[in-house]
Amino acid sequence: MEFRLLVTFEKVATVLSFTRAAAELAYAQSSVTSQIRALESSLGTELFDRLGSRIRLTEAGERLLPYARQIIELTEEARAAVVDAEEPAGSLTVGTMESLTSYRLPPLLELFHHRYPKVRLSLRTTLGDETRKALRQGTYDVGFLMEPETEHAGLESRVLAPEPLVLVASPRHPLTGHVGGLKTEDLAEVQLVGTEPGCPYRDLFESELAERTGAPPPFMEFGTIEATKRGVAGGLGVALLPRMAVGAELASGMLTEVSWQPPFQLYTQVAWRAGKRLPRHLRLFIDASVRLVQEQTGQPGHSASEV
Repeated sequence: MEFRLLVTFEKVATVLSFTRAAAELAYAQSSVTSQIRALESSLGTELFDRLGSRIRLTEAGERLLPYARQIIELTEEARAAVVDAEEPAGSLTVGTMESLTSYRLPPLLELFHHRYPKVRLSLRTTLGDETRKALRQGTYDVGFLMEPETEHAGLESRVLAPEPLVLVASPRHPLTGHVGGLKTEDLAEVQLVGTEPGCPYRDLFESELAERTGAPPPFMEFGTIEATKRGVAGGLGVALLPRMAVGAELASGMLTEVSWQPPFQLYTQVAWRAGKRLPRHLRLFIDASVRLVQEQTGQPGHSASEV
């Protein structure tokens, strides 16, 4: 089996599309098709079922895929060890969510870029379910999650820090004058402002309100955290957001904290596919993530060397 054929097979198996695989590998689609046929011929079996415009792995393809990934990872690790022994190099595709990209990761990305300029970082903004799926499939090398659970099937992860949440409103909102802690039932008739469904704190907040009040809460949806904050500041409603995302607005008085404590806890985590051999540049990235978030939050972390 030729190495380049395994690389092409792994890409097609990951994205389940000859067209998309050709684009990502910078090949003509006919080249991808001929390489897959050559690999199938050398093995004496079909690796994909062709279902009109769709494809799926055969049983033989399913069995080959983990071996192909191990061979590719070992080859990349060997190349890095020989060619770039002194300076880490390679590419990392990083899955993350908007709040972490905007408010938690910029110092990490800046530090890593300047310290390891030969490592190419590519960020993909996705929500938790999509990030976990992409990590399991090998589309992402590493991902950042903000989840209540800290164990994920098929993944290894490290908790970086608890991520506090805060309910915020305009200083003029009636809830800001409430004396004492609010109960969830007190929010039953309040207009809520939030990000899109699928965002972990939005979904947990919505579930909690629906369970306590017996009805789906009224959400005015905004596409981004920045738009959500502007809507809240304009008096459109209240929003539950990570404290890291509203620290500046709370300090300036643009937003005010409402005295309601969420009955759930989220944790920022870094994750990668279970069983994956971590090349040097990925281990360094995970270690830098642990150190930096620990410095930001004062929370203890665990490095990739403990994996």
